[in-house]
Amino acid sequence: MLPNKGSTVRTAAWALSNLIKGPDPKAATELIRVEGVLDAIVRHLRKSDEELATEVAWVVVYLSALSNFAISMLMKSDVLPVLVERLATSNSLQLLIPVLRSLGNLVAGDSHTTSTILVPGCEITDNVIKVLVKCLQSEHRVLKKEAAWVLSNIAAGSIEHKQLIYSSEALPLLLRLLSLAPFDIRKEVAYVLGNICVPPTEGDGGKPNLIVEHLVSLVQKGCLSGFIDLVRSADTEAARLGLQFMELVLRGMPNGEGPKLVEREDGIDAMERFQFHENEDLRNMANGLVDKYFGEDYGLDE
Repeated sequence: MLPNKGSTVRTAAWALSNLIKGPDPKAATELIRVEGVLDAIVRHLRKSDEELATEVAWVVVYLSALSNFAISMLMKSDVLPVLVERLATSNSLQLLIPVLRSLGNLVAGDSHTTSTILVPGCEITDNVIKVLVKCLQSEHRVLKKEAAWVLSNIAAGSIEHKQLIYSSEALPLLLRLLSLAPFDIRKEVAYVLGNICVPPTEGDGGKPNLIVEHLVSLVQKGCLSGFIDLVRSADTEAARLGLQFMELVLRGMPNGEGPKLVEREDGIDAMERFQFHENEDLRNMANGLVDKYFGEDYGLDE
């Protein structure tokens, strides 16, 4: 990848991708240590034509997917701002997909490194959010889904990262997509919105705490019906996401509003379909919520 001749670099990038994806699990870590490789990746991502940059971007995808050490090295280089610049300026779907995937892998990797780089208020952080908003607004379904996936990785981070997305231009787009987008995009969006409402886990295995301000705001903006629609889906992962958000609403809405809000959106009916469901976890989760919040005493205090 060191030469500047396009065809040579393209072949080298293709070969690197295959080596990294190969049977040796240490290949990504070993390759990123080779002198000149990281500098060549950054240079060709920044300056090469879109076809060549696409091949190099796939190298970054595989490096960042298979090695935490590679993620750390990439984050210490200029790769992140170069990826963001490509997202901001390119309209090539073939290039944007690996660039967006690389960005998601990087922010999903080492949480300490990510927190150090994506600092709210810094230019690079603002630019990351801007390019993700651009992708959420794209006519291309795959870019919307990938952008939501990247945002879900950011939203799984620190309180500051959750606040960053909550207060950004991405939030109204995410709420709209939860209601109107194709199913696979709605599922990715549900991860983002759910992550925004819970602080980083403490590892105690119990029920997650709540960021009540975020939960109340999202529910007031109408997202509950979108999550209940996921509960009704045949996809067990999506149904779990929906039930988890319903649990947050039932437990966390102020003044005991949660059960009434869920009932108003036909959430009880959505949960009762799991009464004899083959998936034990979903069955226990749904039945437990119905028994706890809609038992014999429900409505007696009205």
